[in-house]
Amino acid sequence: MIRVGHGFDVHKFVSGRPCIIGGVTIEYSHGLDGHSDADVLLHAISDALLGAAGLGDIGKIFPDSDPDIEGINSREILKKVISIVKKEKFKVVNIDCTIICEQPKIQAYSEAMIANIAEDCICSKNQINIKGTTTEKLGALGRGEGIAAQAVCIIESI
Repeated sequence: MIRVGHGFDVHKFVSGRPCIIGGVTIEYSHGLDGHSDADVLLHAISDALLGAAGLGDIGKIFPDSDPDIEGINSREILKKVISIVKKEKFKVVNIDCTIICEQPKIQAYSEAMIANIAEDCICSKNQINIKGTTTEKLGALGRGEGIAAQAVCIIESI
């Protein structure tokens, strides 16, 4: 059985936090605000995987009201999601992602992001694709107020 899921996440910029995308710390003047490390890419992927498996979203597993997970590394979230998806007898076929922001530019970091995601999802790097785009200066993202990410995941039963 083949299943498809879509995930989306957005976080606003704040000062005093690192900018972490795809498990990679990116040199930038601002980080992203959130209960966890606010990794928009890994959150979008996690939601897409859970959606494909019909298991809700990361808020059910990692609620932002839980003080015990404040500041959690989103790679830990993704690993937990993968273990849940595997328990339901699914594996990753592919993951295609788009990071949406004016700055920082992500191309130089995409290979490291792909390596992290492949490792955490127990798949090969050629099953992961990451693209970057802007909103051509339109809207909150275009004004540089934050970063968004979209992910589409295909999983199959094992």
